[in-house]
Amino acid sequence: MTLATDAFTTYSAVGNREDLSDVIYNVSPTDTPFITGIARTDAKAVLHEWQVDSLAAASSSNFVLEGDETSTDATTATTRLSNTCCISEKVPRVTGTQLAVVAAGRKDELAYQVVKTTKELRRDMESILLANNAEVTGNATTSREPGGVPAWITTNTSNGTSGSDGSAGNTARTDGTQRAFTESLLKAVLASTWDSGGDPDCVMVGSFNKQAMSSFTGNATRMKGAEDKTLIASIDIYSSDFGDVEVIPQRFMRARDALVLQKDLWAVAYLRPVSMGELSKTGDSERRLINAEYTLESRNEAGSGAVWDLTTS
Repeated sequence: MTLATDAFTTYSAVGNREDLSDVIYNVSPTDTPFITGIARTDAKAVLHEWQVDSLAAASSSNFVLEGDETSTDATTATTRLSNTCCISEKVPRVTGTQLAVVAAGRKDELAYQVVKTTKELRRDMESILLANNAEVTGNATTSREPGGVPAWITTNTSNGTSGSDGSAGNTARTDGTQRAFTESLLKAVLASTWDSGGDPDCVMVGSFNKQAMSSFTGNATRMKGAEDKTLIASIDIYSSDFGDVEVIPQRFMRARDALVLQKDLWAVAYLRPVSMGELSKTGDSERRLINAEYTLESRNEAGSGAVWDLTTS
């Protein structure tokens, strides 16, 4: 077939309207399971403080004589912990001209950018709280930073060769030699956490080690009706000797870590929750300030654990 002589085609036309869909497609993930799953509390100062305590070890020889002169047991003080609030922000800015033109996919460019950057801010916060980051108290020239989860967990851990734990949020952990994630490593940390008094309810891992967990035999039963013709190749709940734990794939944590968490022993403490305010105009544009001031509260790290130094490919 050939084009008819003198037929006018779209290749020559200059007046055809563009075909631009009125939908904007965004594949970037916005789920933040750590912030969503843990508690929320209020901070009252830049340095957020709280107390933790524990019971004396159980005694199997607590026997006294009838009518015995009683003696006083030693009293131990609570432990005072702290973490520093940081400030995270996003500032979208749109020119007056862009606000005036007709845009596809949104009625108001500034409103669209506010929604988009608010989601970005929440992703940043998730990443900050899960980072192997030591607390920085800050000064006039240095931003404040909170200690992240890996800098807190010390009691129930499994390290690769030369790896060492952090401490109280103010010392980051030292990474060791990476090794494959195995069920025996996870079971050892779960047992240690339970022995310490914890009741972990979730394991957070990156994509590679989420798939590694799906090969663990602790949850080998994957049943579906034969008529469904569906093969179940993943683990969403791992049934351990100490209870079921949810397996949560986490995009915003280090892929080399597996966090075994009791979620109610962690909280995000807000000195100022996420909010939006107008900024003064400095030209022909509109700006908005979206920010939050917050920190991580580790209510008792002994209720959680971690398998560190895992391979990621």
